[in-house]
Amino acid sequence: MPNKMTAKIYHNPRCSKSRQTLALLTDRGVTPQIIEYLKVAPTETEIRELAKMLGISSVRDMMRTGESIYKELNLKNVDDENKLINAMVENPKLLERPIVINGGKAKIGRPPEGVLSLF
Repeated sequence: MPNKMTAKIYHNPRCSKSRQTLALLTDRGVTPQIIEYLKVAPTETEIRELAKMLGISSVRDMMRTGESIYKELNLKNVDDENKLINAMVENPKLLERPIVINGGKAKIGRPPEGVLSLF
């Protein structure tokens, strides 16, 4: 069974879903490492690792496509994964939130209860 103490959450304290997910974890005795990704942007390597742990085919699946910066950068017309990753490194606001990691796997907390399968 994955260790509850090694869990991590890519967290935005201003986001209600992120706060709900963190509360859900702490209510169940999970004390995750909190990564405030808007303060410390994930690196290209971290984004690639997250995508692998999420089991997604494109990093676009972990992007906030409704953000104004997504539209401003015209990312819907970009098919190059490297360019999408670089856009997230330069604009961490594009990273979907929250993302919880535990036991080498990750889940996006939308809905928040979805992350419970990691524990």
